Amino acid sequence: MNTRNSHETYAGFELVPVRDVYEDLLRRTLSKISSDLARLIFIASTRDYNTGTYHHEGLASRFSPEKASEALELAHTEIFKQLAAYSLAALVEEIEIYACASRESAATIVRTWQILEPYRVAVPLRLNPTIVHVFVSNIRLALAILRHRQNPEVADPSAASRLQLLGQ
Repeated sequence: MNTRNSHETYAGFELVPVRDVYEDLLRRTLSKISSDLARLIFIASTRDYNTGTYHHEGLASRFSPEKASEALELAHTEIFKQLAAYSLAALVEEIEIYACASRESAATIVRTWQILEPYRVAVPLRLNPTIVHVFVSNIRLALAILRHRQNPEVADPSAASRLQLLGQ
């Protein structure tokens, strides 16, 4: 038994609650990232797409690989739920902040996201499918709004075909 902080140790790691590891992640890493969308993308990038496990060397070395993975999964779920509850206007603003922080132009990011839908990879594994559907739908709408703002002359081809069907 290690008396430091009255936590036990196992395999050289201090056994601490996942919540403590999560708080460390928030304080040391996530608080330095500019927006919730950027935090979501960052956390999703720490997940192995073959296994669904999360990896973060700094957390793993401070706590343990298992606790780091659990804390990242918790943070991923929490941030995703926050973003899924955003209003459409707030989500548009999040995408703008994310795009402005990128090395690419906002127009390139919006266009690429509309085609490739990389935000789908940022969805946590264990979530209610309805929350996921709402999130994906809202991201698509927010991207359409941004694309229209960037280039209002470009009409939505699907909207034009709907108008033709209505005889207008």
